[in-house]
Amino acid sequence: MSKELNGLELQGFIKERQLRQVRNLRQEHKIIPKLLIIKSPAASPVIDTYVRMKTRYAEDIMVEVVVETVAEVDIKGRIVQANLDSSIQGIIVQLPLENSSQTNEICNTIDSKKDVDGLGESAMYPSATAQAIDWLLAGYNIELEGKHIAVVGSGKLVGNPLGQMWKRRGLLVTILDDTSTNVSEVLQASDVVVSATGVPRLIKSGQVKQGAVVVDAGTASENGAIVGDVDPEVRKRHDVTITPVKGGVGPLTYTVLFDHLIEACLRQAGKL
Repeated sequence: MSKELNGLELQGFIKERQLRQVRNLRQEHKIIPKLLIIKSPAASPVIDTYVRMKTRYAEDIMVEVVVETVAEVDIKGRIVQANLDSSIQGIIVQLPLENSSQTNEICNTIDSKKDVDGLGESAMYPSATAQAIDWLLAGYNIELEGKHIAVVGSGKLVGNPLGQMWKRRGLLVTILDDTSTNVSEVLQASDVVVSATGVPRLIKSGQVKQGAVVVDAGTASENGAIVGDVDPEVRKRHDVTITPVKGGVGPLTYTVLFDHLIEACLRQAGKL
């Protein structure tokens, strides 16, 4: 069996620290951290699952979460209201939207100080999922310096922000998308592969280099089950280090999100 990059293990340590921080915010500063989650009526079962996971996690660290289903034509207006509400320190819109052409405009409507998912162009925080992947690899002492890295998918949530984050750091990153013609060649030469396309079983074992590190950040719903981008045959290999089917990037993503929310509350308290 492959070696695992288990986000749930790292989450436990961070969660304890976050709970202490939230208790301090409540007791010393009388600030109750509050996150507004806006979702479309067309939200998929995958989105509903993630919303439930975030809500349960929030309860554990004493953060208040309000989930609202809002017609997509009304989302911008609801965000404008929430931007002006000082009791709400964080706002996220669960993507993808049914009308994806509105995504950038809607994300950019969120106050930069409240954009805890880091999806707006002027967001104060980095993409939560991109930062989660970075934390996951750092937590397992995966050295990226000097390694060939392939990021499969150039989406707004993961691929593009992660690729750009690592490029700014001077790392050797190739971003692949559905226009790339040399996917297998790049993957076979890559020491680290991150895939976030939502295409089930896209990454085949024959495309993965011996001893590679693989992060499967893709999610799709298939026959009621959530599946990733990586073919199950990859996980049978002894030489690769890979995220598990469940408990890889996902848990750390909302852990990062709540870290951003706590930071927003500390700013409100004048502590940052």
